[in-house]
Amino acid sequence: MEHPEITGVVLAGGQGRRLGGVDKGWYHFQGRPLIEHVVTRLETQVPRLMINANRSLEAYRALGFAVIEDRRPGFAGPLMGIWSALCAADTPWVVVVPCDTPCLPGDLVTRLHQGIGGKAIAVAHDGTRAHPVIALIRRDLADDLAIALAAGERKVARWYARHPCRYVNFAEGPAAFANLNTPQDGAALAPDATQ
Repeated sequence: MEHPEITGVVLAGGQGRRLGGVDKGWYHFQGRPLIEHVVTRLETQVPRLMINANRSLEAYRALGFAVIEDRRPGFAGPLMGIWSALCAADTPWVVVVPCDTPCLPGDLVTRLHQGIGGKAIAVAHDGTRAHPVIALIRRDLADDLAIALAAGERKVARWYARHPCRYVNFAEGPAAFANLNTPQDGAALAPDATQ
């Protein structure tokens, strides 16, 4: 494995409000649940993969990966999932991705790792905008994130701004990081986008 110092975590702990409250990881896209698309993309890039989830726990465990729940209840958003991931990992680095991005690059982790340049956080950028929940993060930031959450912080980008951060440009453009929030989003993706 190319990156033994990095744990991968798929963030699947949200409420799926824009999909009518369904567990987004199990929303079907091109005949398969979104979570299957994402873990297929990520599992070959890291030595250990975990899933952050707050419901459908047995279904997620059946995929063969460790499942971690948010450390505090209440669907507090992706920053809570990131903190839970940092606390659960035993490697110096954690890469997080959301469960609704089925077209992630096959070399995502390598490029974030190469692009971090001595910073504490590397965030994917598609050339137009940043994707804060697709990031490589130093695990020892967990304590600082706990403090930020306790103070009421819920914005991922605002927490990143507290630390040395680099945005890594991906030439694939927005399609590589397209996420499915509505059925229309899925229809907009090219039929072969996840091949």
